[in-house]
Amino acid sequence: MAIKDARANFSTLVDKAISGGPQIVTRNGKKAVVVVSIEEWVRRERRCGDLVDFFANSPLREEGIEIERQRDYPREVEF
Repeated sequence: MAIKDARANFSTLVDKAISGGPQIVTRNGKKAVVVVSIEEWVRRERRCGDLVDFFANSPLREEGIEIERQRDYPREVEF
């Protein structure tokens, strides 16, 4: 939806965000902003768990991805 249409139909835009999910508003044909319901905002803002939980629950966990790591070299410390 273009900004001019969003401005003219703001109430409709809000209703669509509440009932149908996030609504993208464009400016000069390019995506500019997203209008979301407060429930969606709170849901996305909420953080569940920590980084360890995130990786432990990843759908890629069982994919057997092999990560090559470079050999660690001791740091040279200058005094």
